[in-house]
Amino acid sequence: MAKKKKNVTEIYEEAPSTPQLITETIEKNYMPYVMSVIISRALPEIDGFKPSHRKLLYTMYTMGLLSGPRTKSANVVGQTMHLNPHGDAAIYETMVRMTRGNEALLHPFIDSKGSFGKQYSRDMAYAAARYTEVKLDTFCNELFSGIDKNAVDMVPNYDNTTTEPTLLPTTFPNILVSSNLGIAVGMACNICSFNLAEVCDGTIALLKNPKISVDRMLDFIKGPDFPGGATLLYDREQLRSIYATGAGSVTLRARYQYNPSDNSIDILQIPYPSCIENILKKIGELVKSGKIKDIVDFRDAIDLNGFRLSLDLKKGASPEKIMDMLYVMTDLQKNFDCNFNILVNGTPRQMGVIDILNAWIEFRVGCLRRELTFDLEKKNAKLHLLLGLSAILLDIDKAIAIIRSTPNEADVIPNLMKGFDITTIQAEYIAEIKLRHLNREYITNRIRELENIQQEIERLESILADELKIKELIIEQLKEIKKKYGKPRKTQIMNAEEVRVLEKDDFIENYNVHLVTTKQGYFKKITAQSLRGNDEQKLKEEDYIIFEEDADNLKDLFILTNKAQAYRVKLSDIDVSKASAMGEYLPATLKMAEGEVPLLCKAISDINPDHQIVVFFENGKAARFSMGVFATKSTRHKINGAYSKKSAAIGAFYIEKSPLRVVLRSNNKKAVCVSTDLIPISASRDVQGSTVFTVKLPKTKVVSADSAALYATPEQYHKRKIPATGSALSKKDADLVEKRGE
Repeated sequence: MAKKKKNVTEIYEEAPSTPQLITETIEKNYMPYVMSVIISRALPEIDGFKPSHRKLLYTMYTMGLLSGPRTKSANVVGQTMHLNPHGDAAIYETMVRMTRGNEALLHPFIDSKGSFGKQYSRDMAYAAARYTEVKLDTFCNELFSGIDKNAVDMVPNYDNTTTEPTLLPTTFPNILVSSNLGIAVGMACNICSFNLAEVCDGTIALLKNPKISVDRMLDFIKGPDFPGGATLLYDREQLRSIYATGAGSVTLRARYQYNPSDNSIDILQIPYPSCIENILKKIGELVKSGKIKDIVDFRDAIDLNGFRLSLDLKKGASPEKIMDMLYVMTDLQKNFDCNFNILVNGTPRQMGVIDILNAWIEFRVGCLRRELTFDLEKKNAKLHLLLGLSAILLDIDKAIAIIRSTPNEADVIPNLMKGFDITTIQAEYIAEIKLRHLNREYITNRIRELENIQQEIERLESILADELKIKELIIEQLKEIKKKYGKPRKTQIMNAEEVRVLEKDDFIENYNVHLVTTKQGYFKKITAQSLRGNDEQKLKEEDYIIFEEDADNLKDLFILTNKAQAYRVKLSDIDVSKASAMGEYLPATLKMAEGEVPLLCKAISDINPDHQIVVFFENGKAARFSMGVFATKSTRHKINGAYSKKSAAIGAFYIEKSPLRVVLRSNNKKAVCVSTDLIPISASRDVQGSTVFTVKLPKTKVVSADSAALYATPEQYHKRKIPATGSALSKKDADLVEKRGE
């Protein structure tokens, strides 16, 4: 008889249970991945490179591309796979960003030929690797100086077939000169670039005075310098914070020129984080919506001369005003968020500029010390050989005789060591000298190097014994680098105090509007001119107006819904409607939840704590609280938990000065009319409120709360105290309610 197959549930229930703490699971399974991403992929080290950058550049160095001709990019990508076991696309993308053609770096590392796209364009794609050619730029001499002299550690590659450097011995603080963006797990970095000449000056100043202040460093390194140029709005306090902590943001704005001959604006440089396609799209939206009316045409005019975005203006238009509007409404003005998070000795650290330079100096001192030690060992080895050579100078014939008279080759070295009292290495060196060189002239000329070598050894030993001398050597190298590769700033500096900081509201056209909100959630913003002689509002069947007021276009619309949500929308963002139209459906516009409709709509200039909100619930209670409970640090579009959800809300009112008269109606055709000042004011918005209308739940409940103006005989239900019992609804009011479809 065949065995019955067990289902998944039975197998699961029989499986042994081995509970494991979530902390252990994270530590054993997740943390290794996290550390791998942080250390081996996303964050740059003190040399300014991520592993992918370093592997690519070192591969090109070993291929002889520092001095040789260009080679196809595909060749470099293939060779890099010996160190970087990723797909060719990822390696090529890494290469693209470091090329001269991409314009992403102040000092590109790769001399390129072909199309490599542009960092300021999303759609300007780079050509395939088989079409482009690359070699290392001469600037890379400063990256590999000393790499063949044991300046840095070399480690096996992933398959143990070759070795690669753990870091590159950069002779300048590349970490601050080359911009870098990295997103790891739980941390990220965003390092802006600084001018090479200024960084060299700042590093020299720090080497001379380790206790230099941030203010003094700002005099040397004036601020970020981006490859795209643009203008930096200089805020010294802001920069001081970034230099001290490694976190903060700087503001960049585009540079332009006005051409009076054809009444056009040419935007020549845009902020580094900006993208020309996004800017063009936003300008198109602004022109189409009528928010900017003085631009006739706009186009991408990038050509062989470089970046250019052209705007054709209407006659009489002010270029300054148009640019002020574009700075506010588009990415022509944008912030660069700095986050100087780098790896130092394998540990991620967020550091300010001075801390980074100190870490680089420590790293560079270590590199130079290793280089000097390597040179010293070479000199000592050469000195040792020459001392052995000088030992045979006085009796060359004896050396020849020893070699000739030795019957066995293996005994030549021991016999020379014994005959002249020299070491094995010295004897090997003498034995390998060609017969033609066993003469006094050759040996004398070689021995003349002894004095120079001994002096060089003394010099190297004195430098190694004194760290100040090593730092002096670094200073000389930095001066030479500044002289050789230093360039003027690309990003101009403009004092932020001299710039008009404008907001979007400064450009909004202001005019009087009439606002209408209906029970079913339709909203109309009607201009005063459109309303003249046409004040009959079109409404859906069984819909009616619950709020109506006059305002101006600069105000905000405050909305409270039946789902305890509050919304705040700028009236200027809502399209103008007509009385003959249905208007805008607020639940769709504000992406409300299903069944969510407005209870209250009110035009406000700001959150005024002297104004109040009253919310009525179907259990007969009401809550009154100050508008101050909706105040937030930033202007939020949506606020959750606007009031208590203990009972369903059936109406809400906004009170400015005088109290309102509200009629509450129950499902058994009874009503209560009360003044809102009878309801106690609560300190918070989540209170359940005080009982106003006494009803016997669940059979009886309050179904509406409306302004007394909507009723014909509100005085019949007026109550001077709460809680109150309801009075029977009059025939007139019952007819009005039925007419409204309630």
